[in-house]
Amino acid sequence: MPMTALMGSRVRERRLQLGLRQAELARTTGISASYLNLIEHNRRRIGEDVLLRLARALKIDAQTLAAGAEGLLIEDLRAAAASAGDEQPELDRVEDLVGRFPGWARMLATQHRRIGLLERTVNALNDRMTHDTHLSEALHEVLSAVSAVRSTAAILAETEDIEPDWRARFHANIHADSERLAVGAEALVAYLDGSGEDDQEGLAAPQEEVEGWLAGRGWHLAELEAEGGRDVLEAEIEALVSASARAMARDWIARAAEDAAAMPLVPFRAALAAEGDPVLIARRFRVGVLAVFRRIATLPGAVAGLVICDGSGTLVFRKPPEGFLLPRFGAACPLWPLFEALARPMSPVEAVVEPAARTRRRFRARAYCEPRHPAGFRGPELREAGMLIEPAVPDPSHPPRAVGTSCRICPRPDCPARREPSILLEGS
Repeated sequence: MPMTALMGSRVRERRLQLGLRQAELARTTGISASYLNLIEHNRRRIGEDVLLRLARALKIDAQTLAAGAEGLLIEDLRAAAASAGDEQPELDRVEDLVGRFPGWARMLATQHRRIGLLERTVNALNDRMTHDTHLSEALHEVLSAVSAVRSTAAILAETEDIEPDWRARFHANIHADSERLAVGAEALVAYLDGSGEDDQEGLAAPQEEVEGWLAGRGWHLAELEAEGGRDVLEAEIEALVSASARAMARDWIARAAEDAAAMPLVPFRAALAAEGDPVLIARRFRVGVLAVFRRIATLPGAVAGLVICDGSGTLVFRKPPEGFLLPRFGAACPLWPLFEALARPMSPVEAVVEPAARTRRRFRARAYCEPRHPAGFRGPELREAGMLIEPAVPDPSHPPRAVGTSCRICPRPDCPARREPSILLEGS
């Protein structure tokens, strides 16, 4: 495999295209962030083993990563073609396009990356503006300061005979409120601006902090496959910022440890290859179906995504598969099989779904709900539902179920489950 001098630049370009932080990619590939930084600035040669791990983490063929700008450009154009919907271009002529019109090819690839980044940004900002309590408080603080400055300024402007002492007080109030406004606005902008490459503190909630930690480890906690693994992970848990995140991480580790003990890795992989059906695998190991879901989604290198919700429909765990956007604060699409299963406990629900995205990918979604009664007959029933999301092979004979992420950013105009108009359809 050829090793070119600018391979590090291609690693950096691909990482930024996928929206990954440098530290996150370093953890996923098992190298230090400083070493990755040297690689991306073409100051260190990439060995074969590291190249393969980087290619796997960046979801790109290693040969394409090593082939140079032309190979990467062809990969980007193929991705752009996959998002073209019914108007499919001539894929067999993509190399010809790159060779004859490299400027046009680069422009198309750049536009494709920008549109993808805008989609992710709109999704994230929509969730924050709709459901983030921290953002609501920050906006309230800014508006409160603006109102105070406006009221005081109006008094000074409309009242001519104000005594000097009172005028000085009003000036002092305007100064104090202006400083409060500046601090609040600065904090609000910093909170919304998540563009820093190595920023690890921009998480809006403990749940995001835990999910970010798991994502950095590839979602698989290898230490739990052996006895004493929970003690090894304790140091990493203590490094989490909030006490709530540390508590949630310990709860997840306890569940994952139970899953690993009940379904050892090697026998589980054999059962998964032999059975394939989570219900049958659960029967073999005498565990719950949701435990099988968790185990499948957190296997080393697993491509399956997983969402878990409680009885209120709030998403309490999110491992997004590539191409399937998940809302950060709830208000998910009601057409997901997840919510169908929530209303039908102990009944498997399966569907092929197509999210409202440019890529037109299809996914096999399998959902299941497990009720429990921790207080016995006199207590409430608590429900937990999970949805395993895996890539599906297109089948023209079975049209997929059209789903979205959240009504506010879903472009489907005729959805029967729409709760509110989409901001993407306004004015169309």
